[in-house]
Amino acid sequence: MPQNADKVIDHEMLFREPEYQELFKNKKENFEFNHSDVKVQEIRDWTKSREYMEKNFARDSLVVNPAKACQPLGAVYVANGFHKTLSFVHGSQGCVAYYRSHFSRHFKEPTSCVSSSMTEDAAVFGGLNNMIDGLANTYNLYKPDMIAVSTTCMAEVIGDDLDAFIKNSKQKGSVPAEFDVPFAHTPAFVGSHITGYDNALLGILKHFWDGKAGTTEPLTRVPDASINFIGGFDGFVVGNMREIKRIFDLFGADYNIICDPSEVWDTPTDGEFRMYEGGTTKETVEKALNAKATIVFQEYCAEKTIKYLKEKGQEVVVLNCPVGVAGTDRFIQAIADLTGKDVPDQLIKERGRLVDAMADSQAHLHGKRFAMYGDPDQLLGLTEFILELGAEPAHVLATNGTEDWAARVQKLFDASPYGAGCKAYPKRDLWHMRSLMNVEPVDFLIGNTYGKYLERDTGTPLIRMVFPIFDRHHYHRFPTWGYEGALRTLVMFLDEYFETLDANTIIPGKTDYSYDIIR
Repeated sequence: MPQNADKVIDHEMLFREPEYQELFKNKKENFEFNHSDVKVQEIRDWTKSREYMEKNFARDSLVVNPAKACQPLGAVYVANGFHKTLSFVHGSQGCVAYYRSHFSRHFKEPTSCVSSSMTEDAAVFGGLNNMIDGLANTYNLYKPDMIAVSTTCMAEVIGDDLDAFIKNSKQKGSVPAEFDVPFAHTPAFVGSHITGYDNALLGILKHFWDGKAGTTEPLTRVPDASINFIGGFDGFVVGNMREIKRIFDLFGADYNIICDPSEVWDTPTDGEFRMYEGGTTKETVEKALNAKATIVFQEYCAEKTIKYLKEKGQEVVVLNCPVGVAGTDRFIQAIADLTGKDVPDQLIKERGRLVDAMADSQAHLHGKRFAMYGDPDQLLGLTEFILELGAEPAHVLATNGTEDWAARVQKLFDASPYGAGCKAYPKRDLWHMRSLMNVEPVDFLIGNTYGKYLERDTGTPLIRMVFPIFDRHHYHRFPTWGYEGALRTLVMFLDEYFETLDANTIIPGKTDYSYDIIR
């Protein structure tokens, strides 16, 4: 074999060696029993036709590769956003391994999360004993200041009652009676990761504001001049949260970040392992009840939480992942209105620089067609920005989007000449997107790592702007929100455009008439 200690070959080239090629050939000919290459190509070509697309869009009982994750993933995200809080998922160990690995592969950082490790016996008799033992182990081994409990499918199907289980566990001495254990039911078979985010965040706010599951008196709201900020589920949270704090600081505002996992997913390498880093403190959560207003960046990611905040008497400013000029303008103006302060000169300059950059590059992106998928709020922000650039967001798809969301996207289309012929697709999946891209081609695709299979299948360059991103490094460290974030997003669009242009004009004497030094 070609691989040995004296000649270590990377996997990229290793499997091109003759020995491996012979193994692959033998496997295909003698064990796989596939259809002929001609027949496979015939079917593949048919699945790229309009006839097939019509059949594809007619299906109503099957989902193929949905562009979403399940509720508990969002709940684990929330738990990581609070100081010295450990996520405890009541369910099977395999589910929790998926949540940990998903975040760790995206952020390239350890993601702590424990499980009640339910197995067959718990599925029959209930998971109370798993909860009792699991909370005790979590409290004694990892010494958190708070344990945030959520559920998976197994616990929800058999109907485990988290409130009762946690109280029973405290009576058994698993954790002290006064120890904070907020919880949320997050059934993975309905909703998506943004639903889980909403349920988990609401569970934590209710725990502290409404009397800790009936064990203490509810807090009384004493209004002050502070502003709360809720960012929602965000794969770029490390860069974005720093940008949001910087903007608030430029205003000199008194603000509370509710759920801030940016530090735990960006710890330094200095010889010290930090299981817990940063995050919103319990004192900040309690103080946040008194805020005069809360700015929420993701409406569809916090629907129940928004309703609860309004019930508590707070003004709630609801935005949709501001990307670009108009979206950021609304955010900046909201802070100015709530604080009564003028917009800082620094932000005015940053806005002008963004507009200048867009003008410098508009000739390249003008008229380019984009397909994109992701979460509803993120797509609203990106759609508005792409229209500002004079490009066309032809296909906008959200598996966890609603008809109301689609109407909101259509309103953006209708307000711009570049939105003509563009369409939003709620409750659709990536197999639908494949049909759209084959029948109605676009220039670029915006999505996550899984979009690389669409890129290979359709020949459409992929711009990675959606969680999770496994096959590229450090994107999460840079903002996509605000004027600075929009500039970063613009550069990502342009980089992919120019890389594609160079690749298409690189053959000497044939296509290199446009292989230019100056772009």
